[in-house]
Amino acid sequence: MEILYASLLGFFLLVIYFYYNHKSGGNANLRPPGKTGFPVIGETLEFLSAGWKGHPEKFIFDRIAKYSSHVFKTSLLGSQVIVFCGSNGHRFLFSNENKLVQAWSPSSIDKIFQHSTKKSTSQEALRLKQMFPNLLKPMALQGYLGLMDTVAHRHFVTDWEKKDTVVVFPLAHHYTFLLGCRLFVSVEDPKHVAILEKPFGVLAAGIVSIPIDFPGTAFNRAIKASNVIRKELLVIIKQRKIDLVEGKASPTQDILSRMLSTSDDNGKFMHEADVADQILGMIVAGHDSSSSVCTSIVKYLAELPDIYQVVYQGNTLLIFQQVEIAKSKAPGELLNWDDIQKMKYSWNVACEVMRLAPPNLGTFREAIADFAYDGFSIQKGSKLYWNPNSTHRNHEFFPEPQKFDPSRFEGSGPAPYTFLPFGEGPRICPGKEFVRLQILIFMHHLVKRFRWEKLIPDEKAFYIPLPSSEKGLPIRLFPHEA
Repeated sequence: MEILYASLLGFFLLVIYFYYNHKSGGNANLRPPGKTGFPVIGETLEFLSAGWKGHPEKFIFDRIAKYSSHVFKTSLLGSQVIVFCGSNGHRFLFSNENKLVQAWSPSSIDKIFQHSTKKSTSQEALRLKQMFPNLLKPMALQGYLGLMDTVAHRHFVTDWEKKDTVVVFPLAHHYTFLLGCRLFVSVEDPKHVAILEKPFGVLAAGIVSIPIDFPGTAFNRAIKASNVIRKELLVIIKQRKIDLVEGKASPTQDILSRMLSTSDDNGKFMHEADVADQILGMIVAGHDSSSSVCTSIVKYLAELPDIYQVVYQGNTLLIFQQVEIAKSKAPGELLNWDDIQKMKYSWNVACEVMRLAPPNLGTFREAIADFAYDGFSIQKGSKLYWNPNSTHRNHEFFPEPQKFDPSRFEGSGPAPYTFLPFGEGPRICPGKEFVRLQILIFMHHLVKRFRWEKLIPDEKAFYIPLPSSEKGLPIRLFPHEA
């Protein structure tokens, strides 16, 4: 009997020990709960399925509930990863950048992008920011605003006006691609844009897919598409180098010229292949995220006429909205920086759209040291992942999370590390302000011209991996009376 009591006491003390370590985050030696599924495939099918069904957050919340933990392990895109959830998890990852964790991407994504993701360290990101200050700093973006407004005006005149119905998703993709081509590599000829645009669509569809490199798979097609784009970019790069030498191109005219004209601290310039990889990665990032947000904005404004009316006409508290800004312009006069600053409510609407339909599904990290978090032991070399839906759709941070409410972004806005469409901290998206301009200029040109209605009221929404609509969001346009 004494042996039995001693055994029960020992078991009881052991339970207390593990419970204490789990809660305190002290010298933990527990591994995060979870499963990794089948080899290579892992739980990728479940992850993608949740997105295809229109509820990408379900993959995260189901596992938080199952394991009673905001940290769990899984396997995505061919790699075993530990998922950090909630604002505390986000804060830990972002505040420990290059201390305990660093940027990382699955080998499947590296295979598509080659050098462009392998060099995506914080040092490389800092170098790129230093290389292109005139594009990335908000005040310097003023120099590009007129050009962006001009491109948007031409796009709406060509592809939207004098049409009864349009399909939004491909048009939004085309709009952001036009801007990327013009501002990144100064390509504006429609035939040249078309040559680049087709393989970009194939590449985007295969970024998040089962990483099986077999002919006919989305992953295989994405690899081939990236190679096609890379070859075309190399042709552009070689010609630009000649034009720079001959004085036919400016060293500051776009990102490409800046990359070719700027050396590192040792006086070395980037190799042509590395420039092509970086341009490829940046166009994909800016093009896909912005077009996804623009499409979702059209969807929500069609479903919420009261919100649309405030964006269009304002109210007693919001004097300057899109129609007022449009009326203040003389014929042919372009948008200026003051106009953009008046679009506060429009940007609040865009932010609420990005909360409900984030333009990214998180990014990956790698542990560069052993550490403990939330009572679990994380070993050096472990692959980590965060997902914005763990906070964006969490009632703890956003009451009534399914409700569309732009007022959440008034004043100081959401709590830190809860709203993350562009990341946070050292790894915050360097193109955030550029994306903001893309979106606001799109909203301005759309809303000042039309109101609209969805042709398929119950059209299914899904994530592939970014928000999309089953039929591309067809709408009927109703031009405003002159």
